[in-house]
Amino acid sequence: MKDKFKDYINNDHTFDKKTMFGIICLMIVITGIFGFIFEYIFYYFNGGMKVFYWRGGNFLPWINIYAIGSLGIYFLTYKCRKKPLKVFLISMVICGILEYIGGLGLYVIGDGFRCWDYNTEILSFGSIGGFVCVRSVLSFGFASLLLMYGVVPFIFYLAKHMNKKVFLTISITLCSIIFIDEIYNLIIARIFGLPRASDIYKSLGMHYVKFN
Repeated sequence: MKDKFKDYINNDHTFDKKTMFGIICLMIVITGIFGFIFEYIFYYFNGGMKVFYWRGGNFLPWINIYAIGSLGIYFLTYKCRKKPLKVFLISMVICGILEYIGGLGLYVIGDGFRCWDYNTEILSFGSIGGFVCVRSVLSFGFASLLLMYGVVPFIFYLAKHMNKKVFLTISITLCSIIFIDEIYNLIIARIFGLPRASDIYKSLGMHYVKFN
């Protein structure tokens, strides 16, 4: 395992376009699920360890902004993976900008709508408008190390050692299921007035975080 990790760090890895597409798909799945788990646990503690809150707007436990951020981190830091500190710092900047723009954009377009508000949360030092804070960018910086030195090498290993058709079938199928879920809740349900995941889960007694 140690030799395989050294190989990942010291050697460039090239894949054909189909395999690379499968790698990206699997990265989207894993990092989106990681984001859900992270927020699921965080908001449990933030709420006084009394209630678990469902995060995200999908049926599946997956949050899109984490997947988007992970792709940005991967493409911008892969070449400097020999320098963890550089990966950490670049990732902090990338995620901080993405989080601020995403939060502010939702707030402006959605007439005051917020998916998060650090002004109302624990450990929110350095909050800027409630859209980004020191704790959030530090968390993303450390998560980027997990991504670049844990998740990506693992996915590369699968891509190299699994049967290509099996790898592509699994990764693309999982990603497609998530995208169908996302498209339904973001677009289809809104257009046709169908119940969204949040509507159904709330009717079943699921708790959601409310931001003023």
